[in-house]
Amino acid sequence: MNPSTVRREGQVPLLYGAHPRSGLPVRLSVDRTLRLKVIDACGMTCTFCHNEGTPVVADNLGRPPAEMTGAGRSGRVSIYLGTNGARFLPATVVPDDSLFETLRLLRDALRVDELHLTGGEPTLHPKLAEVVAVGARAGYRVCATSNGENGARALPACGEAGLERVNFSIFGTTAAELAQVQHGRYANPQRAERKIRALQDAIQVAIAHGIAASANIVVPNSNHVPRVHRLLTEYSPSISVRLLNSLDDGEESVEAIHQLLSELRAIPIGISMTAGASGWRTAYRLPSGRVVYSKQIRPVRLPDTCVGCQFNTGTDCEEGYYGVRLYRDRDGTYQVGVCIQRMDLCLPVQEFIESDLRQEILSLRETELRKLAVKYGAEGEGWG
Repeated sequence: MNPSTVRREGQVPLLYGAHPRSGLPVRLSVDRTLRLKVIDACGMTCTFCHNEGTPVVADNLGRPPAEMTGAGRSGRVSIYLGTNGARFLPATVVPDDSLFETLRLLRDALRVDELHLTGGEPTLHPKLAEVVAVGARAGYRVCATSNGENGARALPACGEAGLERVNFSIFGTTAAELAQVQHGRYANPQRAERKIRALQDAIQVAIAHGIAASANIVVPNSNHVPRVHRLLTEYSPSISVRLLNSLDDGEESVEAIHQLLSELRAIPIGISMTAGASGWRTAYRLPSGRVVYSKQIRPVRLPDTCVGCQFNTGTDCEEGYYGVRLYRDRDGTYQVGVCIQRMDLCLPVQEFIESDLRQEILSLRETELRKLAVKYGAEGEGWG
């Protein structure tokens, strides 16, 4: 690999270098993703869910912001609510001209080209395929994260509308394993088994309809390592697997992933970093030849917005600056967010576009790409 190689995919520069200590190849790209929360509803009750920073609607209807709770009768949680200053309840996205115009404006203002659909659970959106079609018409490659609970019914039409990839959240192969990361009501084995079957069906349907399928597996702590071993055995090597740390479990979760990789005898083979966003991945090859990925968080901060933030410490800022999120509130206004721990920073779309925050994001990407390129020996022309 030539560290000075620069290649473009569309308008996105890709740089290749090497890690100065390990010698591992490093792939550098630029953050071009907009995350869109399409619905709040979800049939799962994951104990580590941040719910994209928003309150769970079912538990907070009619409550003023100061009284909104992060855990209620639904069994769902929003782990940062109570400290993140959330001021609105999210609403279901409507696939209309307003959505199209909003996506078009942000595409141009932020130079983004991937739309990543989140929730809640996106496959519960009654018009998900129409949302996908609007995103594709607005000039985006459209992807989603899903637990698959309604995927077998929703995904065929989504594939036809242009959905390219689904990152499936996988929690267990048995009812007991699923219950390990869910609210107590999933102690009911029949309920848990239905969810597992639905996920398996959704993965098969996605593949059958030409949608790329990958697996996200959260590892909260070392107690979950045996569960993840079984998940890796259960799910086909043809599905790309990404191990995620639980933001709420901090170093305990990171250490559990290291334990798992050691037990798997995994060998690191490459690193992928995205300039202007905190998420990055290391690829590992297992003795079988299978490749798995471990996602990590870099300490990326917005240079002006994050200064003076109460969470801007070595431990309290758990996601860093991860990228731009888009929400629709219950008044029908689209809101742009930049931090799930600081939802008070959300701005209506037009106000965001006219703000210094937009330029700060663009400048961060350029500055980060240049710094990372120098660090990893990946200088080149035409990529700024």
